Amino acid sequence: MKSLKLMILFSFLISSLAFCKNPQKNNPLLGAEKKEIILPAADQPNVYLPLLEGKRVGLVVNQTSILTSHNNMHLVDFLMMEGVDVKKVFVPEHGFRGDADAGEAIKSEVDKSTGLPVVSLYGENKKPSKESLKDIDILIYDLQDVGVRFYTYISTMHYVMESCAENNMPLLIFDRPNPNGNYVDGPVLKKGFESFVGMHPIPVVHGLTVGELAGMINGEGWLKGVVQAPIQVIPVKNWDHSLAYSLPVKPSPNLPNDTAIRLYPSLCYFEGTDVSLGRGTYFPFQVYGYPDPKFGDFTFTPVSIVGMSKNPPQQGKLCYGEDLRNEPLDHQFTLKYLLKAYELSGKKEKFFNNFFDKLAGTDELRKDILSGKSETAIRAGWQKDLEAYMALRDKYRLY
Repeated sequence: MKSLKLMILFSFLISSLAFCKNPQKNNPLLGAEKKEIILPAADQPNVYLPLLEGKRVGLVVNQTSILTSHNNMHLVDFLMMEGVDVKKVFVPEHGFRGDADAGEAIKSEVDKSTGLPVVSLYGENKKPSKESLKDIDILIYDLQDVGVRFYTYISTMHYVMESCAENNMPLLIFDRPNPNGNYVDGPVLKKGFESFVGMHPIPVVHGLTVGELAGMINGEGWLKGVVQAPIQVIPVKNWDHSLAYSLPVKPSPNLPNDTAIRLYPSLCYFEGTDVSLGRGTYFPFQVYGYPDPKFGDFTFTPVSIVGMSKNPPQQGKLCYGEDLRNEPLDHQFTLKYLLKAYELSGKKEKFFNNFFDKLAGTDELRKDILSGKSETAIRAGWQKDLEAYMALRDKYRLY
């Protein structure tokens, strides 16, 4: 066991170094960009335009669904330009344009630019209905994930897979690099703590692309009724988990840059408290603070910002805390900010709200913090589950 732990630690260190030294050394060819048959015949399943000929197509997309090789042209525009019969668009949290606030209900509507019907998969309806699929022959999922369990695009993918399984609908998954894909960390979700911010028994930082995770969901029987979704993954080329990836557009309103994306796994736990993580500023997920000078020398005041945060926590209050914008981009998941804020607050049980255990995927983290455990001691408690997950992850890795 000791040797296994050392091997895992060593692999984490090596991947961290590679992540620093090789920022997009090879320009990745995204799944959405592998459109033509330019590969040997044996590799033809890796391209997709021939698979769409004569098919009525539905798309699960948002503002991240772009082709960087085509000047960031949106996938919808590209497919329509190529003569593909696109029938409708399904959209996740934050909407088609990615400008809806976290938790804000997304309405079904008609897109003014393309005239396509837009079906919301966030709010009361999170799963494509049989009715919404009746005029479609094949679905495409192409959303940029950030590799963190509570980022809800993978929950949307789960429900899309489930609907495809139930309706015998082929699903193409256009894979994209994971910007937090060079390591795995955090507590594994426990049974009984499933929610839309955590549907699978995976750690906080899961180290998979959406294509790899889809294979795991199918392979481990995690869909309702243990059904199998008829998926085909169009993989990324010229990328592996050791390579950094800087997103060409922000994946959601409050992850505006690489620093925020790397700090997101660590700072999102503040959503389960009343500590601000910078929503209502132009540097969310890069700071944290509370309206009390003892939290730090850095100050900020959350305000309502259209397209980012309409009613942020601690709105209009001067918050004191810590500025993390100069953290290195090899930053990995840590509890140190959460533990520091907990100690400074002096609130004990009242520090946490009802959302915290859902984010953690367990009540053990909260109980460990309340009992005064150090980060090292807390980490020891999830190590066995993490090692088991690492072995499972190896079965489904594509890169």
